[in-house]
Amino acid sequence: MIDQLSATMTIAASGLAAQSMRLRIVSENLANAQSTATRQGGDPYRRKTIVFADELDRLTGIDVVTIQKIRRDTAPFPTEYRPGDPGANQSGYVKLPNVNTIVEMADMREANRSYEANLQVIKQAREMISMTIDLLRGTS
Repeated sequence: MIDQLSATMTIAASGLAAQSMRLRIVSENLANAQSTATRQGGDPYRRKTIVFADELDRLTGIDVVTIQKIRRDTAPFPTEYRPGDPGANQSGYVKLPNVNTIVEMADMREANRSYEANLQVIKQAREMISMTIDLLRGTS
């Protein structure tokens, strides 16, 4: 039973690490949501996305969640007319980051909830391990 709870904690811990990285990526996207290019006609910040994968942990034989890769979103940049901006092209248009703050906030909320759910799994597993050890001490 303790082995199963330990495996549960390992899986939940991998989920914590994955969601923590997801929160960092979302935070970076939000921090750069208004960053334009610093040179004429240049590209602004490009939104990052994260790709998860399940992977067999060879040491424990348990499937855990891992980060497969961090990609750049290929969605087109919106443009805005700002002739005085240093990043404006010859026509006065500036490319804006392809970051939608509403989408990022929704991703942040989902990642936060997933993180908290994994944290609760770890807390419950630790409590069950502690109770099992207490029960074993009482029977010996």
